[in-house]
Amino acid sequence: MSDCLLNIRPEIFPDPSPPDANESWNVQVFRSIDDASVVGFPSDPAVAARMGLMSGKDVTIDQSIHSAYVEAIRRAKRFIYIQNQYFFGSCASWKEDQDCGCLNLVPIEIALKIASKIRLGERFAAYIITPMWPEGEPEGDTVQAILHWNRLTMEMMYGIVAKAIDDAGLCGRAHPCDYLNFFCVGNREVQYPGEYVPPEPPERGTDYWRAQVNRRFLIYVHAKLMIVDDEYVIVGSANLNQRSLAGNRDTEIVQGSYQPAHLNGADGRARGLIHGYRMSLWYEHFMSHCKHLAHICLDPESVECVRAVREVAQSLWEMFVGDGVVNLPGHLLPFPIRVSESGELSELPVDGLFPDTKASVKGKKSEVLPPILTT
Repeated sequence: MSDCLLNIRPEIFPDPSPPDANESWNVQVFRSIDDASVVGFPSDPAVAARMGLMSGKDVTIDQSIHSAYVEAIRRAKRFIYIQNQYFFGSCASWKEDQDCGCLNLVPIEIALKIASKIRLGERFAAYIITPMWPEGEPEGDTVQAILHWNRLTMEMMYGIVAKAIDDAGLCGRAHPCDYLNFFCVGNREVQYPGEYVPPEPPERGTDYWRAQVNRRFLIYVHAKLMIVDDEYVIVGSANLNQRSLAGNRDTEIVQGSYQPAHLNGADGRARGLIHGYRMSLWYEHFMSHCKHLAHICLDPESVECVRAVREVAQSLWEMFVGDGVVNLPGHLLPFPIRVSESGELSELPVDGLFPDTKASVKGKKSEVLPPILTT
């Protein structure tokens, strides 16, 4: 099999930037892959362990994407910003379905990071953007099962944060959403004269018909990125679910990188290209019509920033679900849940359904599909 690999000649690569270059990058590549898909992994578990690999029954696994996310979360000091197609895991700490096999540690590491900061009396914020619902028919078994895992993950995380608030004696003065928030993105637009009209109108009463009448729709999130403290970024192909992070299922690759000249320190905050990347994403999501928030968004961990972002998202949600069709001035929407001071969840829509669908926001465990297909 090694004879099939491309022989890459080192001389074709450009010279690296000098270490003291102001805009240079340090980059590390991480993978989810096993010895069925790569040449050269050792079969001896002791040798594999020395190389940072994991060993299972007759398999050697590189799970370094999962390790990279966990390490970056543990090193975070101020905030975490995530955009990902999926976000669920840490099933051992869910209130049910702990045996579903979705064991990755990313969600609980974020919740425990927030809890530790609360107990230390320090600010920290996590912003997590996912699609309103995963790709597929929203009422279907697959999508509803994924939403079920997502719901259990959020319940677990908010429960940990709420307990930390209580332990710190902050009940009545702090809310779990002052630290942890889930968002999605959507759009709504009026119909202009001359717009294309399908020759066959959609069947009345269908999701498509309701979407056309109400002129609103989700914007699908397919990104897979995490920004930490505006100084470190992970981006690549891996979703934040068990399938991408296990190492012996889907094969994935990501890079984690930072600019040595643009790190947080005593002389100021990181203001390099990673900071610019986050600010440009936020500008597209909600700041283009809220330019007055730009200075607040320079400190995303502050409670002022968290509450301002939530307020903007809530105002956009009200326009998104309102009776009148309008051009939505921004795209950031709250994921449609309510969070109580005790960390309990309920649905934001009165009927518990996503707009223009008959799909439950909280999802439902499939009675047909085994968890390995949807985690």
